[in-house]
Amino acid sequence: MTGTNYQYSLEFTVRDYECDLQGVVNNANYQHYIEHARHEFLISKGISFVQLHEEGIDLIVTKVEIDYKYPLKSRDKFIVRLNIQREGNARLVFIQDIYRLLDNKHVAHAKVTGVATKKGRPIPPGKLVEQLGLG
Repeated sequence: MTGTNYQYSLEFTVRDYECDLQGVVNNANYQHYIEHARHEFLISKGISFVQLHEEGIDLIVTKVEIDYKYPLKSRDKFIVRLNIQREGNARLVFIQDIYRLLDNKHVAHAKVTGVATKKGRPIPPGKLVEQLGLG
């Protein structure tokens, strides 16, 4: 994991309101972190959700798996790293890892599966594959 080459990374800082009464980041916020990193990655590749939607194509998440390994606390600086791969004809899978920057502690590991849809039905990701460097 630490030795893995990632296609994209994005740094964050934990905000106080993301923590629960125990003083650690509430588990639901990790989904926000990995989602934001995925969106920024797609934008960095020239992929616009608005433009795709106007073309009748929507990108949707169909499955999220997260392994929580170590808690983050208020003001911790951390990084979300990701890789993307194809799975079958229609699915795109993001493998995402969160590391605390202070000591490179592995905080969480996620696998997020998504598809492109048109009129509510999955379609092959087409030109997205090339834009994402999967072609």
